[in-house]
Amino acid sequence: MATLLHRLGLASVRHRILVTIAWLVALVAVGVGAGTLSGATANSFSIPGQESTTALALMKEKFGEASAGATVQIVFEAPAGQKITDPANAAKVAQIVAGLGELPGAVAASNPLDPKAPTVSRDQVAAYSSVTFPVQPSEVTDDQREAITAAVTEARATGLTVEARGEALSNPADIGGASEILGVVVALIVLALTYGSLVAAGMNLLTAIAGVGIGAAGIVTLTGFTELQSTTPILAVMLGLAVGIDYALFIVTRFRHELRRGLSVDAAAAMSVGTAGAAVVTAGLTVVIALAGLSVVGIPFLSEMGIAAAATIVIAVLVAITLVPAILGFIGTKALPRKQRSVPSVVVGPYAAVAPAPATDELPAGRGFIRGWARLVSEQRWLSLIAAVAALAVIAIPFFSMKTTLAQRAAEGTTQARAQAIIDSRFGPGITSPLIVLIDGPDAVQFGPQVQKHLTTVLPEGTLVLPPQPDRAGTAALITVIPTTGPEDERTLDVVHDIRDSINPAEGTRVYVTGSTAVSIDVSQKLNDALPVYLGLVVGLAFVLLVLVFRSLLVPVVGVLGFLLTIGAAFGATVAVFQWGWAADAVNAGSTGPILSLAPIIIVGILFGLAMDYQVFLVSRMHEAHAHGAAPRDAIVTGFRQAAPVVIAAATIMFAVFAAFVPEGNDTIKPIAFALAVGIAFDAFIVRMIAVPAALALLGHAAWWLPSWLRWLPELDVEGAALERHPPAVDDNATPSDQVPAGV
Repeated sequence: MATLLHRLGLASVRHRILVTIAWLVALVAVGVGAGTLSGATANSFSIPGQESTTALALMKEKFGEASAGATVQIVFEAPAGQKITDPANAAKVAQIVAGLGELPGAVAASNPLDPKAPTVSRDQVAAYSSVTFPVQPSEVTDDQREAITAAVTEARATGLTVEARGEALSNPADIGGASEILGVVVALIVLALTYGSLVAAGMNLLTAIAGVGIGAAGIVTLTGFTELQSTTPILAVMLGLAVGIDYALFIVTRFRHELRRGLSVDAAAAMSVGTAGAAVVTAGLTVVIALAGLSVVGIPFLSEMGIAAAATIVIAVLVAITLVPAILGFIGTKALPRKQRSVPSVVVGPYAAVAPAPATDELPAGRGFIRGWARLVSEQRWLSLIAAVAALAVIAIPFFSMKTTLAQRAAEGTTQARAQAIIDSRFGPGITSPLIVLIDGPDAVQFGPQVQKHLTTVLPEGTLVLPPQPDRAGTAALITVIPTTGPEDERTLDVVHDIRDSINPAEGTRVYVTGSTAVSIDVSQKLNDALPVYLGLVVGLAFVLLVLVFRSLLVPVVGVLGFLLTIGAAFGATVAVFQWGWAADAVNAGSTGPILSLAPIIIVGILFGLAMDYQVFLVSRMHEAHAHGAAPRDAIVTGFRQAAPVVIAAATIMFAVFAAFVPEGNDTIKPIAFALAVGIAFDAFIVRMIAVPAALALLGHAAWWLPSWLRWLPELDVEGAALERHPPAVDDNATPSDQVPAGV
């Protein structure tokens, strides 16, 4: 692989004009596609084949599109000392409802004071109207949302308290906010400090942005042909930008090292792709496998998100091994700090080769902070390991109380949150978590009253079971069940199970439980069941990969255990902030409660790939030093001293990019971005910088032991060591037609 990548890097730098133009054309092409072919995205989650999802499809067939479409609840509350049923207030409500029925896209607006179907609180202080749209929530347009908001604002002029809630008011995640730009700025600062060159820092950042732009625009284009989740593009941007910057960082760092060794620009670019590029490809492949592996859990929307994000990673890898060396060919020795460029150089063909001045960019063998840290950790190995494990274990404690849901909570201070508060206090939380019992069959109308009577007797006291509503053909009926608890309460889950377990349908008749609450329960259960399976898959993959990379059994064990510590601490911190509410204001959490069901499995997939990235890059240097005869502890110090600065810079950048998506992200993105940010920090600065070197120091020679019966395993040269031992010749006098000679 190293030789092939060396050839690719050499071809890219020598044909840099063609390579750069090709990537620019790709960027423009997908940009045009995103602007002209993009379609609507989904903002809800369901799994085909589940009872609740099947019932939704039947409802559309039997009762029309509006029966399973988007709804918005307009909540009215009378002024203090008054009732909503007072004649003056009732007239105001009737006038407002008439206007709601005329909203763009709406097909109906219920009258809460209708004697046949009133929706008035028991104390008659509040009421709500349901505005129905014949489409899914994600298909409600921005203009229609603005019309709802404007109608609510106008209605408040009547003196009533008027608020609105519902999934149709939720806007899909946007890309490119101020907070994301802040993450890019932080990345640029870290790169500039790392390189000591604004030219190199800017090049690194621009290539990453080009790659993530192609990936995100391609996903947006794809929405015109298939329905994707609204969070898929922003997830791809977040992950693609972070790894794109890091992968380019690895290549550029090695390029600078090769320039200092005296190689020409062409040879240095080719060698950087052949060596560091091999680690980039390995790391990228790990992330891709982890993300694509989300398909094994059998959840379509999760598979789509994983594959889309994996495609963005593939693009980031391709950019790193082709576009980055091409741009390096343009900037040449400007990738070095100004003082180092002044070293006398000779011209080999049309390319400047830095004279053999500094032989390496490694830290000196003296004291230095990085070297001192490595020696401290390896000498105080028991204390270091225990302290690291104990710290992460304490942070992971909240993980054991983690709850998940698909129910979206409104941020505090919004009209949705105020509407929810009125409903909870006046009607009870169960109003926002209705369950729909669908009876389907030729005898559905006759069987409906029996089902209603049965549910009234078996469900908890206070549960409201409304009379059945037949369809026009008389082959189906709907019964609405309003529990006493909200959609996130365990008792609501028990009600769903009670309904499903207790009804024995008549022959030829089927009974389903559906509605948004039932869909949320079913999807959450499926995701929770899939998480242990997926975690076992990625842990097994990590073990096999590390065995192949390091030809050892104990190093993979250390790496896998370190990954589990990272996952536990990341989940623990996320639960503490987003479920318990600790320091929620500091990250602008908006609302707190159970974690979004799809977040844990996505976090596991992404963190797995990134953790293995740092493990491979750091420990491979230790392995290389040990293979060259260094004693175990000396190999740890040497490898740590070489790799730690780049890992620290890469982790800092990745933390900044992920953290930037937390303050202004939507409810789906915030906990995921937060968990990834803290997970990267825990993994890079505690697991890889403390726990792993301490554990390897304790193991000594045994760390690199491989049983004889496994000697047949192939050896993966992820650092291109063979290429360094036998570097291929580079003809610096070759000048392809698309090259610009140095100095022109």
